[in-house]
Amino acid sequence: MNAKKHNSDTTQSKDTTHLSRLGWTSFFQAQLKSRNTRGYIPARVVGVRRNNLRISDGERVWAATIAGKLRRQTNDLYPVTGDWVLVKDTVIYEVLERTNLLSRGLAGTRGKQDTRPKKEQIIAANIDIVFIVCGLDQDFNLHRIERYLTLVYNCGLKPVIILTKADLHDNPEEFAEKVESIAFDVPLHLVSSEDEQGLMVLEQYLDTGQTTTMMGSSGAGKSTLVNRLYGEEIQATGAVSDAVGKGKHTTTTRDLIVMPTGGMIIDNPGIREIVFWEDEDGVTVTFPDIEELAAQCRFPDCSHIHEPGCRILQAVADKEISPDRLESYRKMKNEQAYRSDREHKSADRVEKERWKDVALKIKAMKKKR
Repeated sequence: MNAKKHNSDTTQSKDTTHLSRLGWTSFFQAQLKSRNTRGYIPARVVGVRRNNLRISDGERVWAATIAGKLRRQTNDLYPVTGDWVLVKDTVIYEVLERTNLLSRGLAGTRGKQDTRPKKEQIIAANIDIVFIVCGLDQDFNLHRIERYLTLVYNCGLKPVIILTKADLHDNPEEFAEKVESIAFDVPLHLVSSEDEQGLMVLEQYLDTGQTTTMMGSSGAGKSTLVNRLYGEEIQATGAVSDAVGKGKHTTTTRDLIVMPTGGMIIDNPGIREIVFWEDEDGVTVTFPDIEELAAQCRFPDCSHIHEPGCRILQAVADKEISPDRLESYRKMKNEQAYRSDREHKSADRVEKERWKDVALKIKAMKKKR
């Protein structure tokens, strides 16, 4: 009996060696030892469709459905693109523990301070890098980039900012400088559709076994970027409206694409609303300049609105930081604080405290007149 078990384990080990090209590591291999894997094989989810999922074992890709028991599990156990799963034939029975998640709150709740997002939308799993893609057209928005950064940091992931459509401007470096002023120590790359500018540099994030996912608005150039990195048209692209500068949701699925370099990219549909789910230290990491100034305020509980001795307000007056950046910081800080409080306090209490803060702001404004 021991000999049979040994042979089974040896076969299992042999079967998983080719998965390394899809990002299989010792972290996932160790999980097989604690499970009864007889009859099951590990595979990675490489695409999500309405009625099925696409999975791969590193050698082939096939369609699979989800076992009824797993389908009835909570949202965070439902397989998503990038997950490693245990499969028997064409049925997925289990999702292996993830190294990380990229997720957001369900759209439709941002700005509605009467509720915290009741549902987490998981975008992708087991990721090494997140490409934040922004086009240098009407899509360019520093505040949106700040929100993307905060979302990525909240998930404990590493961002890389890619500015596409650099050929639309004579001096795209001006946009890069603006982004660098609000994205400290974040790698940033300019990409043009007219030449190979920046493309070769991006290959450093696409080594064999490495997984990158992309976030950005519709029409930002995510699918075009995938096509150019791949070397041929594998993702559909759509035109951007000249009137409103918005693209259609050409990408409607989340697919993990193995690139010629050996790395992988998950192309995602455009995001119109960035709603936070995790309330970690994303704001702190995105705004280190303001956080450093906050530590110098006279009062430790300074709201940075009207208190005397507020180092942040002084920095705004001295033009060390812009009023827009401070406003963006306040909004995200308040948003995350509200959502955190909402989990522990009654709605009435939270609302009373919020309106108290509003009254203080109005009072401070009147004093300045």
